[in-house]
Amino acid sequence: MGLSRDALVPGGVLAIDAGNSKTDVALVAADGRVLGAARGGGFQPPVVGVEAAVSALARIVERAAADAGFPTGGGTPPVPLTEHTSACLANADLPVEEEQLAAAVHARGWARSTEVRNDTFAILRAGVDEPRGVAVVCGAGINCVGMLPDGRTARFPAIGKISGDWGGGSGLAEEALFHAARADDGRGGPTELARTLPAHFGLGSMYALIEALHLETIPPARRYELTPVLFATSDAGDPVARSIVARQAEEIVALAAVALSRLGLLDEEADVVLGGGIMAARNPYLMDQLTERLTARAPKARAHVVTAPPVLGAGLLGLDHVAAGPGARSTLRAHYS
Repeated sequence: MGLSRDALVPGGVLAIDAGNSKTDVALVAADGRVLGAARGGGFQPPVVGVEAAVSALARIVERAAADAGFPTGGGTPPVPLTEHTSACLANADLPVEEEQLAAAVHARGWARSTEVRNDTFAILRAGVDEPRGVAVVCGAGINCVGMLPDGRTARFPAIGKISGDWGGGSGLAEEALFHAARADDGRGGPTELARTLPAHFGLGSMYALIEALHLETIPPARRYELTPVLFATSDAGDPVARSIVARQAEEIVALAAVALSRLGLLDEEADVVLGGGIMAARNPYLMDQLTERLTARAPKARAHVVTAPPVLGAGLLGLDHVAAGPGARSTLRAHYS
């Protein structure tokens, strides 16, 4: 995308939050005003490749620029749209992946400088007034990051069981199915999950559900529907379902406590920002278990569920990078409130 030199936004930020299912882009002025914004589809370089994923991202950036009133297309080489690109991207799980994606994004010429981070950092920054604290995201999977104003961070690979992860919507559904199957055939103790899971799909037995999932007459993506069923069964008092929910609380707290410890915040007042669909549901038993366990390990930590959109966090990280004043950050936050 090439723009006339007059289109440069001095000291501004191109904020990108690209998740697996959707992408939000905002063009932010140096004073924190949102000049243009656009939304598009998910960002999945493992599926389509880095260049194709960034090309799809480019089309959303073009629409954000057009929304701001800037012409798109033209000049060679492209003139930077703004000062800094702050891109928080799904699937940037390892530093080497961040570097690869940063090179591909920067090559587009959108800004004079570019920083790519894992999208969990956007959720963290959206949930804190200053870049200090820890975030745990529990959505389809689970991840945790922490940061301090001096630039130090804490993070985990977060690429599944091979990196020690447990939980999130897919993990909870898998665990619920495991216990329900064993209850149904006698290998495990009784649990109402053996009834409630197949009933959700209008089936009469766990065998029927196992067959439907194996043969994919129930699409694999619909397994995520079982997580709310697990929570409902737990809320009804089923001991096995409750043990799974309690384990999820313990995993969230384990991540948060380790990240706090790495940053020297375990015994200090610090925010623990909770994001993702599992946390947004605010299941009472999960939240009670989480609060109790976090208080035991980090008594001064303040846990709260973030409600602001992650693109706000990407924008705030960008304003931090360009050393914008507190007024700019307040203006940007107010836009998304």
